[in-house]
Amino acid sequence: MTSRFLCTATQQKSTGQNLEEDQGQSQNEQKTEPTPAEKTLIEDKVKLEEQLKDMTDKYKRALADTENLRQRSQKLVEEAKLYGIQGFCKDLLEVADVLGKATESVPKEELRDENPHLKSLYEGLVMTEVQIQKVFKKHGLLKLNPVGAKFDPYEHEALFHAPVEGKEPGTIALVSKVGYKLHGRTLRPALVGVVKGS
Repeated sequence: MTSRFLCTATQQKSTGQNLEEDQGQSQNEQKTEPTPAEKTLIEDKVKLEEQLKDMTDKYKRALADTENLRQRSQKLVEEAKLYGIQGFCKDLLEVADVLGKATESVPKEELRDENPHLKSLYEGLVMTEVQIQKVFKKHGLLKLNPVGAKFDPYEHEALFHAPVEGKEPGTIALVSKVGYKLHGRTLRPALVGVVKGS
């Protein structure tokens, strides 16, 4: 009886394994062969995932482009505020030059109490020149008078090169016309004579 019981248990056990194997095989068959409707759904899902990925990428790029445009626009506005008066300043530089030439051309020995008209005219010119330089400075326009400085092609324009005793080559020996910078940007280079090595 015991041997018979063992045979039955073994048979049931093997039948159970066979049943599980049959179920596993039928599931594998189902997995490998989806219905046409499932195939369509899977394809649609893949397409939608690709579209989502594409749209997310485009969205991120659009955000980055918008941020770049905002930053560029902000920079242009700031530069327009700083350099918008550039044309006006250039025109005023000629006025400052004329005032400077006028004060330089007055002979200093003639500025005496015996000649009060010339003296008061000269003092008026000097005060006007000082005032215009104050206005220039207030608006970020600085005078460049680089005598003795090293030649810088961004700030100076060389009119000539000449050997000068006791001066280092490459330095500025003479300033023919002063230059100006507007907020650190050269508005007009100084016209200079540069020391040449002998």
